[in-house]
Amino acid sequence: MCLHTPPCPDPTSPDREAAHTLASHPEQGWSLLCNGIVLFDDTGELLPDGHVIAPHRPTDLVLPTMPTTPNGRSQPNGGSQPADLSRPNGRSQPADLSQRSPAA
Repeated sequence: MCLHTPPCPDPTSPDREAAHTLASHPEQGWSLLCNGIVLFDDTGELLPDGHVIAPHRPTDLVLPTMPTTPNGRSQPNGGSQPADLSRPNGRSQPADLSQRSPAA
């Protein structure tokens, strides 16, 4: 019986993972919640009645990265062409400064 105010969600409710943590064992990859659920680091769950809920959230997200050259360096210009490091702006053509507004 949960003594928290407001009470923790029931193990059968959709928000069951919002219950307070009673015991945490991150070195073993699990936590015991107030509603009797054992929550695993891979987002799997073991319910108090013995039912198992398989992992249900993506844990291995692939974040977009900048294109790289064959030597592993990032290309700040989006990878369309190698950066020309002999120029201060990294482009093969000089920057067009004619479009700049005059300093006030």
